[in-house]
Amino acid sequence: MPAAKNWKPEHVHTVTPYLIIKDCAKAIDFYKKAFGVEEMHRMCGPDGKIMHSCCKLGDSAIFFCDEMDDKSCGASPSTLNGCHATLHVFVEDVDKAFQRAVDAGCTPLMPPMDMFWGDRYTRVTDPFGQGWSLATHKEELTPDEMQKAGDEFFKNMQACATK
Repeated sequence: MPAAKNWKPEHVHTVTPYLIIKDCAKAIDFYKKAFGVEEMHRMCGPDGKIMHSCCKLGDSAIFFCDEMDDKSCGASPSTLNGCHATLHVFVEDVDKAFQRAVDAGCTPLMPPMDMFWGDRYTRVTDPFGQGWSLATHKEELTPDEMQKAGDEFFKNMQACATK
C-alpha cells in the first residue's frame, strides 16, 4: 500500500472529537435536526452497530460510533450517567441555534447571554446525554480586559448569592 500523501485526511482538523453514543444512528438523525450536522459516511459492523461515522458541522468533522457491549471503545454519556466533555460550537446566531436545539429536544442548561469573555453563549444537553455549548463571538478582548470583566462578573454573582 502506498504511503499517504498527507499526515491527516483533508476533511478533518488536527483535533477531531470522537463521540461514543448509545443508539448512534438515532443520535446522528437528531444532530441533523438539532444542529444541522451533515453525515459524510458511515461504516456498520455485522450486528448493524455503527463502527465509525464521520459527520460535518460547519467546517469541522465529528466522528461517532455506537457504544459496544464490551465497552472496548469506551462508554457513552448514558452509561456514565453524564458526559465527560462538552462540544463547543461557534455559530452565526446563538439565539437561533439555541432555539433550534431546544425545539429539536435538547434540554436547556443556560439561556443565551452575553459573557465577560466576549461571546454570546449558551449550553444545552441532548437526549443522548451529550453536552453542547453554543457561542457567537461578539467582541475581541485582551486577556487583561477579559480578567477584569471576569472579576466583575464573579463579584456580582457573589453579591447576588449573599442577598
